[in-house]
Amino acid sequence: MPAFTAPDGTRLAYHVVGEGEPLICLPGGPMRASAYLGDLGGLAKRRRLVLLDLRGTGDSDVPADPSTYRCDRQVDDVEALRVQLGLGSVDLLAHSAAGDLALLYAARYPERVRTLTMVTARARALGVEFTTEHRFEAAALRADEPWFAAARDAFGRVWDGTATDDDFDAAVPFFYGRWDAAAEAHAAGEVEQTNEEAADAYASAGAFDPDAARAALAGWDARVLVLAGERDGGPLPRVAAAVAELLPHAELVVQEGAGHFPWVDDPHRFTQTVASFLG
Repeated sequence: MPAFTAPDGTRLAYHVVGEGEPLICLPGGPMRASAYLGDLGGLAKRRRLVLLDLRGTGDSDVPADPSTYRCDRQVDDVEALRVQLGLGSVDLLAHSAAGDLALLYAARYPERVRTLTMVTARARALGVEFTTEHRFEAAALRADEPWFAAARDAFGRVWDGTATDDDFDAAVPFFYGRWDAAAEAHAAGEVEQTNEEAADAYASAGAFDPDAARAALAGWDARVLVLAGERDGGPLPRVAAAVAELLPHAELVVQEGAGHFPWVDDPHRFTQTVASFLG
């Protein structure tokens, strides 16, 4: 697989899927290998997906200094990938926790980002938090699901910090718009694909300076798509709307029936939305 060297000497890998104009894709988790993005529900038929394995995940090397797992310290990894690809500016897609990385990249290199697609993405970089109350609000939408009663208590323990491995397994359906065979298969790889040490460091103290990021992006002229899932608690649609309001040229789309992985829940609708935005 292709690879390049980050500024600190860490070898980073990326995977290319599809044909057409490149779309750099940053995985969430945080710090989950890019394999879970797959072909983004068929988006690879419209664009050439460049899937970055963040340092210490997937086929990328573990860095010598684990403090470089912190989100802001990975910004120049994204810039090094742009240089590797020989692109003057990029279309960037970020899922979940990678929303923070994409926003920090845009704040540091605004002229390098042509479009940004934020898929059920975090925005702590801008000072927007997702609360436990938000998670429970979204979970309550699933009360009619056959698995709800068994999963509800486990979901609570996930967010109060007392969950066992079995609780995490039981709570997984809340993250999908529908819990079917496709969702089960997608969820099965999460533990193996995630670097837990890196995940713990990703949003550690000092990673974010929201005032600075907002100031840097106040006059930003790139187009932004903020795509939320109707059934997702991170972010709730109204929280995603608040994120969109902080970016000058952002539009919000709420995918009906979707959870945190909208390309799994409804691949056709997801790809139509993103491809239409990208033009």
